Amino acid sequence: MKTKEDIRFNVIGHIVMAILTFNALIPIVLMIISSLTDNAALMKNGYSFFPEKLSLYAYKWIFAFNGGMVIRAYGISFFITIVGTVISVLLTIGLAYGLSKRDLPGKGFFTFYVVFTMLFNGGLVPTYINYTNVFHLKDTIFALIIPNLLMNAFNVLLMKSYFVSGVPYEIIEAAYIDGATEFQTLSKVVTPLAKPIIATVAMFAGISYWNDWNNGYIYLVQRTDLFSIQNLLNRLMQNINALTQNASDIANANSGLAEIPSVTVRMAIATLGILPIIVVYPFVQKSFVKGITLGGVKG
Repeated sequence: MKTKEDIRFNVIGHIVMAILTFNALIPIVLMIISSLTDNAALMKNGYSFFPEKLSLYAYKWIFAFNGGMVIRAYGISFFITIVGTVISVLLTIGLAYGLSKRDLPGKGFFTFYVVFTMLFNGGLVPTYINYTNVFHLKDTIFALIIPNLLMNAFNVLLMKSYFVSGVPYEIIEAAYIDGATEFQTLSKVVTPLAKPIIATVAMFAGISYWNDWNNGYIYLVQRTDLFSIQNLLNRLMQNINALTQNASDIANANSGLAEIPSVTVRMAIATLGILPIIVVYPFVQKSFVKGITLGGVKG
């Protein structure tokens, strides 16, 4: 039976979480509404949850001039997100499982090595030279998958903590007694029990791949046809800024270009960028919360 203190704590906790959730949703809702607002009305009245006039012109403008490129960029983003996330999760599981072993030789050294990468890195210039001159990733699809994104030290430590605290060691010992190898123990015993943390790490890796624009910006010089959706939208923003800065000359040369929805199109671009994340997240939220909770219990 719940005491008054428990009830009071739950009420206060729900109120606080409701306020935080509301504050997190406000910018997203305002962004979507602004993308559906008439550009002239938005420039006249400013951002509002109740716009004077609704319009789909920003989306029509994006797809009218760049429809094929947007669809192709979405396809590339889905491809690199799926492939990169699968590889990232597999590498993370392997390393985290090894670090979770009690009798791993050199465990302290390997743990320190993982933590060290969270604090220091080689820098942009050495990284660029290695990936372009040694691995020859420049202007290839692998430039969007491999650099800096395949495995994250935080994800490794999070999953390692889950293996230690969320997977009973007695079950692993029972698998050894039954004659299971390390690979069989990992694939048939540990992995099924670690679905929440795997979903959590997959969510982290997927968001990183989907939102990444830096690799395309650095490594894709000539192959702009390999742009992900983030790179393409970033390029569109740059083009729109360049056009609107010369609005008077554009109006004299071509009145059509002067009708660019310079404000609402920014909101439409941002909406297109986060839309898949908004759609996918509700399906993994339960496992995501459970994985974060148990994975952060102890290390």
